[in-house]
Order: sequence, then structure tokens, then C-alpha cells
Amino acid sequence: MALPSPPPAPGGFAFLDAESIRRVVPLSALIPHLRSSLPSLAAAVHSPPRSAFPLPSSPSASLLLMPSWSSSPSLPYLGVKIVTSFPSNSTLHRLPGVHASYSLFHAATGVPISSLDGSQLTLLRTAAVSAVAASFLARNDSRILVMVGAGALAPYLIAAHRIVRPSIERVIVWNRNPDKARILAEKLQEEESEAGKGVTFAYSEILDEVIPLGDVVSCATSSEIPIVQGEKLKPGAHLDLVGSFTPTMRECDDGALARGRVFVDFEVAMEEAGELVGAFERGVISPADVGGTLIELVSGTTAGRMCDDEVTVFKSVGTAVVDLLAAQLAYENSLKGSSSMFRN
Repeated sequence: MALPSPPPAPGGFAFLDAESIRRVVPLSALIPHLRSSLPSLAAAVHSPPRSAFPLPSSPSASLLLMPSWSSSPSLPYLGVKIVTSFPSNSTLHRLPGVHASYSLFHAATGVPISSLDGSQLTLLRTAAVSAVAASFLARNDSRILVMVGAGALAPYLIAAHRIVRPSIERVIVWNRNPDKARILAEKLQEEESEAGKGVTFAYSEILDEVIPLGDVVSCATSSEIPIVQGEKLKPGAHLDLVGSFTPTMRECDDGALARGRVFVDFEVAMEEAGELVGAFERGVISPADVGGTLIELVSGTTAGRMCDDEVTVFKSVGTAVVDLLAAQLAYENSLKGSSSMFRN
């Protein structure tokens, strides 16, 4: 079946910077988009393993390429996310260590149709994936969210979890640097008060004291040493692990995986996530113990939370599939919006 012609773009090519993406792809739209699109479109998206190339310009610097393309007429796009990782940026140049750009093309013609801020797109889609999983795995009456990490992703994860669990009434932030946790909590509390809403935000300097409080514990760190101890999780807690994406990184110990029913965003997580790779090697759990993938949860082929006291764990590493679906929504929504997003 031939793919349809590219939809007309007013004025030409769409440039979507971070502010534009936040406007056209709010989490309130992206979460249901992923939930409805993943079961029907994920199988049509082809995503080769990411390619990584070391760069001589800076210690440990690398260039990563993440392509994907669709064979479905309902998703007539192909895209490439280009990521640069310069770990020394923060100390040498006071710049973020990771930058990204996303290029979108029409699948039938190869015509480039949009360039998007890849960093912003990644923040939104990562948080949305966690929220979709939590909608199946977190208790419906979850009231306390513990946010482990206070980096760029943290406010997006907090917002996303609140969308799918509006019962959340308290958020506690922890970070290795207590000042960063305090600053984020105060900023979010100020925004909450200005919006006339009632969620309270606080920060803690001692993680082991707040983990037992969390109905939802969301982690977004680059830790290589387990910081969440499974024995500290309360019965019925949902543990959301976002930070690790290599076999050397771990945000939780083996006890957390042994206590909970474990789910992953995609099967590649069982090869890349340090928590899972290590647990498999040590015989704590096996791949067969993984309860299912995000697509299986959304499609209903595997059950989510089984009872109120069950501990659930969701591990995501991210794939080009959700990048393409997020870029699709951003591009198509931008066509409906201001023509100022477009340039000849």
C-alpha cells in the first residue's frame, strides 16, 4: 500500500524549539497519545540499535544516532535523533552534558518536514512513558510521590505522575545535592500556589527516611550504586526507574526487584538496564520473571497491578519508537497551530 502524500505545511519546513514543543505537546496530550498509539503502531516502527561513536574532541564525549521509520500509512514518517554526550561540559563550560536534535522526514518521499529540539522531546516522552506505566501499576489512591533526583527530568516526571494519579497530594524531592532538591521543591510549591492548587512540595536530605512514605517512587539519576533499597519500599508501592541505560548503572538494589512484579518499557531494557542485567547475572530474577512490556500492559495482554499490597517496578531505557510517536504528535499539532512555527 502506498503511503499518503505529505500533509501540506503552511509556509514550508517546521522548526520546533523547546518552547514550541511544550506548547504543542503538553503531557496531557502526549500521555493518551502514547497509550492509544503504542498497541496499534509500535509493531510497524523499525528501530535499529542505537549507534554510538567516540569523539576525540573531549574526554568520554560521544555521538549517538537513533533512527526509526514506520511502514504504517497511519504513521507516514521516519526520524533520526542525534545526541551528543559531553560529560565534562558541566565542569569545564557550565553547559548541559547532553544535547539532542530530532529530524523528521516523510516516509513516502524522504522529504524533510521538521526539525525538533531533541532534548525537550526526550524529556516529555520519557515522563509520558512512566506515566502510562503508572496508570496500570500504581495504586489508584496514591497520595505521596517521592522524586529521587532533581535534574531536568524531575519536574516532568512529577507532572506526568500527577496527571495519571490526581490523588497525589504530597511530593517529596531528594537529591544528592540537598540544595538542588530544596530549590526544585520551592519552585514547584510557588507554581502550585500561584495556580491555586493544593499539592504540597517538600525536600529531604535523608532518602531512607522518605522511601517508606512513597506510594510512587520515581527515580531519575545517573547512579552506578543502588540508592533505593527494596526493603524500604512500603507494601503497595510503585517504583519507577528511569535513570539507568547502561549495564553499569543501577538505581535500586536486587531486593526491590525480588519484592516486586517487574515490567519494562521495551524488551531492550533487559539488555541495557544495569538493575536487570545484574539481577539476571546474580540469579536474583530471570528474564522469565519480567511481567511484561509497556505495550503488553496497554493492550491488555498482561495484567497490571493485581492487589493493593503488591509492589510493582517499571524500568524504562527509552527507544526510538516513542521518539517517533512524540515527534508525530508535535509535528501534526504544529500544523494546526501558529504559522510562526514555519519558515520557508
